Amino acid sequence: MATIPINTRQQEHEVVSPAEWLVRRKEFLRKEKEFTRLRDELSRQRRELPWEKVEKEYVFDAPEGKVKLADLFDGRRQLIVYHFMLGPGWEAGCPSCSFLSDHIDGALVHLANRDVTLMVISRAPINEIQKFKARMGWRFHWVSSFANDFNRDYHVSFTKEEVENGKAPYNYDLMKVSGEEYPGVSAFYKNASGEIFHTYSAYARGLDMLVGTYNYLDIAPKGRDEDSLPSTMAWVRHHDKYRQGYFVNSKSAHAQDSGKGACCAEGEHSS
Repeated sequence: MATIPINTRQQEHEVVSPAEWLVRRKEFLRKEKEFTRLRDELSRQRRELPWEKVEKEYVFDAPEGKVKLADLFDGRRQLIVYHFMLGPGWEAGCPSCSFLSDHIDGALVHLANRDVTLMVISRAPINEIQKFKARMGWRFHWVSSFANDFNRDYHVSFTKEEVENGKAPYNYDLMKVSGEEYPGVSAFYKNASGEIFHTYSAYARGLDMLVGTYNYLDIAPKGRDEDSLPSTMAWVRHHDKYRQGYFVNSKSAHAQDSGKGACCAEGEHSS
């Protein structure tokens, strides 16, 4: 079967007739449908996981003042929190977290109409959060957990000792991390009596499904095209940091702007 060069930057790829293309595509469609059914079943089992009651009362710093965890639901029963890597003193948030957060604003109105509030929490003080949020032009609600244990309790912030000893409690294990802040997502439910329950948290590759750009790349001819990079997200930048033409030096890993605190790359915790 003949192969021809697609372009100078890509390896030669198999090219077939329209009839053969259709046969092969329909064969693969059967696998896609099987995967869809498996994903639906996994989602069903996720919803059936037991909940844990949130006994601690968390108070956050928000642009509007002090708010409690219950206030973050904004009148809805379901709350999803993205744990964004922005530590105290950082001049900018993690590029990978920023990449994911670029997908949030467009989903807010749709989620609100399904009884879900989606918002972001970081450990940086609220004035530092507001400064970076303004730079990025985001609209989502973002509060600070600087004055409480929320980040520690949901295993996205670690002590210096945990980092140095390589025993940070992340992704349901003790593991070596590259800094004191890591990403995650957590879901909560508030019942009619006002009781709050933690229903789910995910970390590392569990966040993959939240990144719409990756879903588009997965159907592009070259896919994510990250195998040759220093780490899987080395190409990612803050959206105002891409060079003209939107290309970056893919051989250099991204870094936290200020050099304070290690910014994760997905390859560092890919399981």
